[in-house]
Amino acid sequence: MELKFSKEKTLESKKEMNYYGSLCTEMYEILHATPPQDELDFYLSFAKKEMAIFEPLCGNGRFMIPFVERELNIYGNDLSQEMLDKCLLKCPKAQVDCCDIIKFKTDRKFDYIFIPSGSIGLFTDLKVLEKILKNFHSMLNERGRLVFAVDTTFFKAENNDEYKIVRDVEFDHKRLILKIKSFYDEKNHTQFQPQVYELLDGKKVLQSEEMDFQIHLYDIHEMDDILTRVGFKKFKTYTDYDKNYKLDGKNEFLIYDCEK
Repeated sequence: MELKFSKEKTLESKKEMNYYGSLCTEMYEILHATPPQDELDFYLSFAKKEMAIFEPLCGNGRFMIPFVERELNIYGNDLSQEMLDKCLLKCPKAQVDCCDIIKFKTDRKFDYIFIPSGSIGLFTDLKVLEKILKNFHSMLNERGRLVFAVDTTFFKAENNDEYKIVRDVEFDHKRLILKIKSFYDEKNHTQFQPQVYELLDGKKVLQSEEMDFQIHLYDIHEMDDILTRVGFKKFKTYTDYDKNYKLDGKNEFLIYDCEK
């Protein structure tokens, strides 16, 4: 992998909530180039050849590309051009656009929309989230399906007021490190994890990038009322990728299978 640097600016810092910049994208690609097989099989199980499929927040394409490889008709978008560039590098024929899903509008209709890996939790303002889900509802064909996962409050991290190195990997013959602080807001169920990515040559920092990472963690039944208000007539909840519902007090994620 090659990372290009500006001659005028070797130290770069970008801070934006949940935005995946260049260093963040490289770290993500190293750690998450491909999806877990059980999770991929789960989302593929709803797909059929004749369907129009949409993956919002498709990122580096780790889920989308297997759909493309199976010749499924899938479209994706993401706010991060850096992540989409990584997707297109691996799969040039992927149909993707760079846009803000909060503002995204289309006349296209889809049979299946899916958002894996708890990414819907990146929208920590629940009023904004409700507008997004309502928009997805309007994009679905009659009897269309929205399937997505959320992380639960059992997934919360321990509070840590000081930056701690959680990843240290080799990249382009250099070191790429990730440092994180953590704070969980009990009242609003929001996990705050300010992150700093640094590319090091020895002890010299060549490039630095900040990310104000935030994610909403859900109580067991918190999403139910939102889906009803949005207009979904029926939905199922799963606690694993085998489509079971088994609450044990330690479920770190929930999956919602919503029909229009």
